[in-house]
Amino acid sequence: MKDKTFLMIPGPTPVPERVLLEIAKHPMGHRSSEFSKILESVYSDLKYVFQTSNDVLVYTSSGTGAMDAALSNLINPGDKVLSLVIGNFGQRWAEIAKALGADVETIEVEPGNAINPLVLKERLDKDVNKEIKIVTLTQNETSTGVTNDVKTIVSYIKEHGALSVVDGVTSLGAMTCKMDEWGIDVLISGSQKGFMIPPGLAFLAASERAWAVHKECQRPDFYFNWSTNRKSVLENSTAFTPAVSLISGLKVALEMMKEEGLENIINRHTKIAKALRKALRAINLKLFVEDDSIASTSITAILPPENVSVPDIRKVLKNDYDIVVANGQNQLKDKIFRMGTLGFVSERDAITAVGALEATLHKLGHKFELGKGVATLIEEMNK
Repeated sequence: MKDKTFLMIPGPTPVPERVLLEIAKHPMGHRSSEFSKILESVYSDLKYVFQTSNDVLVYTSSGTGAMDAALSNLINPGDKVLSLVIGNFGQRWAEIAKALGADVETIEVEPGNAINPLVLKERLDKDVNKEIKIVTLTQNETSTGVTNDVKTIVSYIKEHGALSVVDGVTSLGAMTCKMDEWGIDVLISGSQKGFMIPPGLAFLAASERAWAVHKECQRPDFYFNWSTNRKSVLENSTAFTPAVSLISGLKVALEMMKEEGLENIINRHTKIAKALRKALRAINLKLFVEDDSIASTSITAILPPENVSVPDIRKVLKNDYDIVVANGQNQLKDKIFRMGTLGFVSERDAITAVGALEATLHKLGHKFELGKGVATLIEEMNK
């Protein structure tokens, strides 16, 4: 089955037809009044998704670019950074901070687990001289499908006085993340996840506390410079040549998100992800994250059955059903596969994916009651 590829990975995620049609139009001048009106709408609607009154900067880059932008506008050489690591992307924060000359400490847990907020609080309480300047963390760890209790963690960081820098790449537009209400200082995300457009754009919002620290940054990045880019946001413009077509598509995607409503979007993701987890267990599969209370509603990581390999599962799904699921990353490569329920994903997509996975596992010799996964999924989604 060709030309019907369905991406059920953590990103890129499926793109709505309305967005694809907008992106396909001939690009307009990025300094035109027409494009300025699009930017005005985009900048306003991004605040809605971030749940903030702060300006949201838009970069033509990947999500990692926004991570770089976050730290390169705050860190001076020798600054103390504490990175909370629950997987590959939590570790990336630490690597970026080290590259910028920071003194980096980590609190790390085994993949499949979340940070215990009380462990963080204990470490921060010991920092009586307030040496820790920044604490980095992920809300949703894309590599494992674990979520951190950002609300509680950020409250402890704020109590200490450090800045909280949060990776919301696969959480914004999929799970609850209230920047202003929770007191998050820097929040970043990327376009190819919950925002339902192709890769190429990254987003960053910063609190006034973070802006004050930025003003003391000795060598802020040139391209990612917050001040330069914020000036352009206030003028409904961009500091440099942007990905015009993607921003035009983003305008449509954000309008769709507002039409559905943020609460409804989050409920949709939660409903599908919970039903998927029950369906997978019903066909005798083990989940990498066993604790449902910390399980992602964007990505579910699954252990392959005994005597069935991850490459074979992915190969049959792609070749026979044109459905793409993700492999594990780094030390988890070929040990888990990951199914995304992120962005423009519906109940129909989940039914299709579980049905195809059942057929795949049946072909590969896994023993289970055929049809039980789909039946469980449908039953759970109809509750």
